[in-house]
Amino acid sequence: TRFWTYVGDDEHPLTVFDFTLSRERDGPAAFLKRYSGAIQADGYSAYDGIALSGNNPRGGCWAHARRHFHDTEKTAPPVHYAEVMARIGRLFAIERDIKERLESIAKQQDIPLVGADADAVRLEIRQERTIPELAALRHFLDEQKKEALPKSPWGQAVNYALNQWDDLSLFTTLGCLAIDNNVAERSLRGIALGRKNWLFVGSPQGGHTAAILFSVLASCKRHEVEPWTYLRDVLQRLATPSSSEELRQLLPHRWKPSPATK
Repeated sequence: TRFWTYVGDDEHPLTVFDFTLSRERDGPAAFLKRYSGAIQADGYSAYDGIALSGNNPRGGCWAHARRHFHDTEKTAPPVHYAEVMARIGRLFAIERDIKERLESIAKQQDIPLVGADADAVRLEIRQERTIPELAALRHFLDEQKKEALPKSPWGQAVNYALNQWDDLSLFTTLGCLAIDNNVAERSLRGIALGRKNWLFVGSPQGGHTAAILFSVLASCKRHEVEPWTYLRDVLQRLATPSSSEELRQLLPHRWKPSPATK
């Protein structure tokens, strides 16, 4: 069995979990069948067909690529290891500068900078600073591929990055993408810790119910909403008929507590 997590962007600020009985691509393919847009994920092959079957450009994850190199610390040529880690480090340093820039603009305007405006800032800085860094790193890795043993840990790390290169570079042309998918990885941490306590979901229906509850909890946490207060209020409101627009207003990022809840 497997829980999949889907973290929405600024315009869709919810974190949603899905439950499947296997790790096969059928699960994500079914969940995303009506979705058209960018997808950001690690190099797991189950995502390949989803990106190729529709208008879904796939962004890679530099945290995963970096991890492959980090795992070769004791076996890789020390000079080469240090250089590639430093070059990847500079990519992340640029992203930290971008975050500070967005926070500075938001402070000046007294409102968060999100959506297309934030994407434009990211693209401008990445075009100026990230693309040259990526070009230099690509040249370095191409040279390493000529020398590294393909089945060695170092050779496998080099090949992983080169095989994923188009995906790993997509964030320089799509400002909505991040440099990694760590936010999705972090959303799974609660499940990874909790499964030592509950071990089983009991049944497929239990798995789907758990996914719904995880979605509510994760989305509440994302928007700093107290989950028990939220659930109690929403369940009481659902006891009376509501229009589709009224139901949308009950989503965690739009929810306003009723007077009786305060």
